[in-house]
Amino acid sequence: MLYVLHRHSRARKYEAEVQMCRLEVSAVDFSDYHPLKAITVTDSKARRGGRKGSTSSSSSSSSSVVLDPLSSMLDGSDPLSLFAAVNTMVLTELGRKRREKEEEVGSDFEPWSSKRGEILSRFTTTEKLSINLFMGSDKSKASSPSSAVSEKVRTRLEELDDLEEGSQREIWSMCADPHPLPESFSADDVNDTAKETCLNWFFKIASIRELVPRLYVEAALLKCNRFLTKSGIQETLQRLTAMIRGIGDPLVAVYARAYLCRVGMEVAPHLKDSLNKNFFDLLATFRQIHGESVQNQLAQQRVEIPIYLTLYSPAIHWILQCVAYRAPEVLLTEMMDRCKKLGNNALLLNSVMWAFRAEFVAMRATDFIGMIKDCDEAGFPKHLLFASLGRSLSCADPPESERLSILNDAWKVITKVRSPRDYINCAEIWVEFTCRHFTKREVNTILADIIKHMTPDRAFEDAYPQLQSVIKKILPHFHDFSVLFSMEKFLPFLDMFQKDSVRVEVCKSIMEVFINALTLDDEKRSLSLLINGFIRMVSFGRDFEQQLSFCVEARATFCNLEPVIIHLIHTVNQLAMETRCVMKGNHSRKTAAFVRACAAYSFITIPSLTSIFNRLNLYLLSGEVALANQCLSQADAFLKTAVSLLPEVPRTISIEGKQRSSEPFLLDFINNFLSTLLVVPDHPEQGVLYLVRGLLNMVQDYTWEDNSDAKIRVYISALPLLAAMSQESYLYTIPKVDSNETLYGGDPKFIAEINKLCETLIGQVLDHLKGLGRDEGVRRQGSLAFSLFGCLLAHGDLRNNKLNQLAVNLWNLSHKHGFCDTRTSVRTLEYIKHQAQLADLSHLSDMTARLSLQSRT
Repeated sequence: MLYVLHRHSRARKYEAEVQMCRLEVSAVDFSDYHPLKAITVTDSKARRGGRKGSTSSSSSSSSSVVLDPLSSMLDGSDPLSLFAAVNTMVLTELGRKRREKEEEVGSDFEPWSSKRGEILSRFTTTEKLSINLFMGSDKSKASSPSSAVSEKVRTRLEELDDLEEGSQREIWSMCADPHPLPESFSADDVNDTAKETCLNWFFKIASIRELVPRLYVEAALLKCNRFLTKSGIQETLQRLTAMIRGIGDPLVAVYARAYLCRVGMEVAPHLKDSLNKNFFDLLATFRQIHGESVQNQLAQQRVEIPIYLTLYSPAIHWILQCVAYRAPEVLLTEMMDRCKKLGNNALLLNSVMWAFRAEFVAMRATDFIGMIKDCDEAGFPKHLLFASLGRSLSCADPPESERLSILNDAWKVITKVRSPRDYINCAEIWVEFTCRHFTKREVNTILADIIKHMTPDRAFEDAYPQLQSVIKKILPHFHDFSVLFSMEKFLPFLDMFQKDSVRVEVCKSIMEVFINALTLDDEKRSLSLLINGFIRMVSFGRDFEQQLSFCVEARATFCNLEPVIIHLIHTVNQLAMETRCVMKGNHSRKTAAFVRACAAYSFITIPSLTSIFNRLNLYLLSGEVALANQCLSQADAFLKTAVSLLPEVPRTISIEGKQRSSEPFLLDFINNFLSTLLVVPDHPEQGVLYLVRGLLNMVQDYTWEDNSDAKIRVYISALPLLAAMSQESYLYTIPKVDSNETLYGGDPKFIAEINKLCETLIGQVLDHLKGLGRDEGVRRQGSLAFSLFGCLLAHGDLRNNKLNQLAVNLWNLSHKHGFCDTRTSVRTLEYIKHQAQLADLSHLSDMTARLSLQSRT
């Protein structure tokens, strides 16, 4: 019977055994120091008191009591407080309703609020704005004279918006007596006081002499008509639409119509008649733009007609958007027919193509091209009309038989544009249409024309955003890398990106298209080899920080290629070691921070890998690199994470498409991990040998294969580590990193912990060997017994009689059933005899006499 005996490690002299020079480690007093001990910072600041002389409102109110003679009559209630409470409730309700306004017409309708910012950024003025419709607030006082003009314009528009809400809010609050109005109230639910006040407001508005102010104020209060009559909003919309006909200036009139359409869409989007009338009235007055009166004013103010016409665009766009929203096909066709009858209608035609549904425009693309050809070039440039048409055709497809003629007609106009800026703005839009419906031949022709226009005077330098947009529109339509680069003009097109930062962005966008999560495994491997070769060629010399930045960008670009990510981690670890080599192990504050940044890069990148063994091995390698660079906290984090990852190792892994056992790979990793633990110092807050214990606990709890001896082999592999840890001087150390030999200095308590752990491991091994003797596992029993015998022979102090006897018993057990390899046994026996004669070790000679070779029975 085998017994668990106390474990004795023999003293080792590694310099004599391996004939190597050992680095001397200077003695340091560690009584109050540990390299992994956390740095504690104590905040000594006291809490700041309140400001001197400050008093709270509550305290001041409680210091004096004033008797209110009306308090007894009001039963403790204050009418102003009640009104404020009701007003707060109304404000909350109105805020909710305002958020729901845009939802009434659907999310597919672009609200005015999203258009206003763009319009104000394009159109502004340096003139003084005298109109002020603001009521009931001091917002206008808050603006300083130095504020931007565009902010003043925005403030005026916000004042008009506040007038719309402010009026409804004050009347709504009046209707709260005797009870608040329901959300879907009618005029019959409104009390007489509110009706009288509302009607009085409209009478006052009617007394305004000037047409434009009266029109805008009444339009702003349009929703208040709901408090008076059921049909008040519809009647008022029709009347205000007719009033706009009295405005003589067509520019003023078109924006008045735009504002009325905006209010109408918010208040009553179902009332389409007023919207249609506003549009048809716009058509009727459209000839005014080219009339003598307007032309004289433009000549007097020295404004060219193309610039003047652009001022109409936002208003006409908005009116047409309101009219065309969910409009039937018949109405859109009627509107288009009316536009055809107008002469020189480029401005209106442009707005139609902007506002109408893309499907409607695409199906009639040939008709629109005919109308564009009939327009006067002087009034509105045709390339802008083709740009608007191109936007619609990029969202919807025209009839297949018409696509080639559409492209030819459009490009005949676009290629004649002289201004590089105007040309690229239009050409960039039509690239999408060309890529969707034609082959690489037509796309190559488009690229050649763009190069021809943008190369002179290096015009491409001012058009990088548009050129980048061209690339982004081409890439989704070419899934074959070879087809894309076989286009004759693609590489010359890329040559126009001569600014380094822009060139990098373009190259990244190209790589992202061809490297995605759907790429086949074989393609991924081949691409990864090419990319890794490229990464190895990138060098910034001694600028290590730039090299790390490059790795960060590469990680984001190639996140779907695991071999590339692994290579990047190795590259960053190598970068840290090169930094250590340059500094000769003596890091400065800057280089110390840099190597910690390298460790952080690896620590946050490794979890993205899918292969469990890639993660384990990289955690171990990165921990060793961090340890070599004296980053003890980082090394500790790497190793602890690796230990915590062990339970996730599956029992089988796929290798080249075949399922194989993971145990050999796991044992190989654990052995490497154990060899690293010799130089890792214990954490001051985790206890003695905490990493060793943590690893062994994970091994104990891991679900190994049935009839597997892997766990016992790990225990046997841990014994040489523990023997090495008990030595006064370790076999190997890391310069400037204090291992346990320095931290503990051969402390008896530390040695006792090691011996205790050794005893436990040997007990587990012996118990397992006894269990194998009761079944058909005698071959496994002999193999494990011989492994433990070799461990005791190499690392145990066999001068101890009990340990010597244990070794003899293990030898005999391994040969008991004749399964031990005879050649190995003979060579082992010869080695023991040689060692006994070489050092005159009598205990080995005595043990040799008791070791015998047994054949299989």
